[in-house]
Amino acid sequence: MAEYLASIYGTEKDKVNCSFYFKIGACRHGDRCSRKHVKPTFSQTILCSNIYQNPAHDTNCNMTEEQIQAHFDDFYEDFFTELCKYGEVEEMHVCDNVGDHLIGNVYARFRYEEDAQKAVDNLNQRFYSGRPIYAELSPVTDFREACCRQNENAECTRGGFCNFMHLKEVSRYLKKELFAAQRNYLREQRRANREKSGDVDSRRSRSLSDDRHKERSPPKERTDRSRERDRRNSQTHAK
Repeated sequence: MAEYLASIYGTEKDKVNCSFYFKIGACRHGDRCSRKHVKPTFSQTILCSNIYQNPAHDTNCNMTEEQIQAHFDDFYEDFFTELCKYGEVEEMHVCDNVGDHLIGNVYARFRYEEDAQKAVDNLNQRFYSGRPIYAELSPVTDFREACCRQNENAECTRGGFCNFMHLKEVSRYLKKELFAAQRNYLREQRRANREKSGDVDSRRSRSLSDDRHKERSPPKERTDRSRERDRRNSQTHAK
């Protein structure tokens, strides 16, 4: 029985735990959902709810597609750069859905769980565009399962109200530049840490060498007494 329950956990067959929350980290029913939303105590992935405000969702928007894309690229670069302060970011995605539980959501997967936790702790004390940030650990581990496959093929009939993620695509060149810059920064950081560690080891080695030299060298006071004793002995023999 235990094996069966484990095999259906988070699936549509699971009558206890919400499959949408398990796959997407968000559910349209929210706290009113009849199934459990099991919040992870540790995860590589974080969710920042309703962060990106897409101007295209405003009925009075008169921006061109190029301007809307530029607006999103600016946001993506800004928020990605902020997240990198807490650790290495492996993925960052922004939802283009219009449902209340998904609109403007930002998901980021860090390389290390402790960095994700650090990001959540710090971001919950921050504001973005004059609005408080609501960050939490997310159960999402595989974004392929969370995304709407029909939307990827331009076949989704639910549009922005779909309960699976419709991701807004950042310009390819920008995404490539951001992740390349992160790799270069981490490489330089590792090199600096190695050099710093080497300096410490070198200083420690010199210190040990000095200590050994001190152990081999007799104290000055004892040397002076030895010389005085030798001088008196030589005078005695001379007499």
